Amino acid sequence: MSNYEVGSIVEGKVTGIKPFGAFVAIDEKKQGLVHISEVAHGFVKDINDVLKVGDEVKVKIMNVEEESGKISLSIRATQEAPERPARPANKPRNTGGNAGGGGRKPQQQAPQQGFNTLEDKLKEWLKQSNEIQADLNKRAKK
Repeated sequence: MSNYEVGSIVEGKVTGIKPFGAFVAIDEKKQGLVHISEVAHGFVKDINDVLKVGDEVKVKIMNVEEESGKISLSIRATQEAPERPARPANKPRNTGGNAGGGGRKPQQQAPQQGFNTLEDKLKEWLKQSNEIQADLNKRAKK
């Protein structure tokens, strides 16, 4: 049926655009679909912002359905993923007053084991909130 192998990268031409993706001709007789999620790295709200009919594109063959002849393509898979900016490490918040001490000691977190229900979490949050409020009230009275 098809001499196109899954994983191969070929040149194609955009022949049609729909809200869900773009049709790309990979030869005179065969075309495949690039789903909108496979057009680019990152979120694509409107495919028309990225592609237009007639564009020459490099596509990777992701899947070929033997019975129907449908070919799934990806433009994104032919491009190097953009480097993600490094996330800043979570720094401990300064919960205590001044540098001379006298501040609150950081709370010890119990190691997470298993699944906590929302009810358990809510009790924990309320307890933490009450402790913080009591600490604030003590400071206010000083």
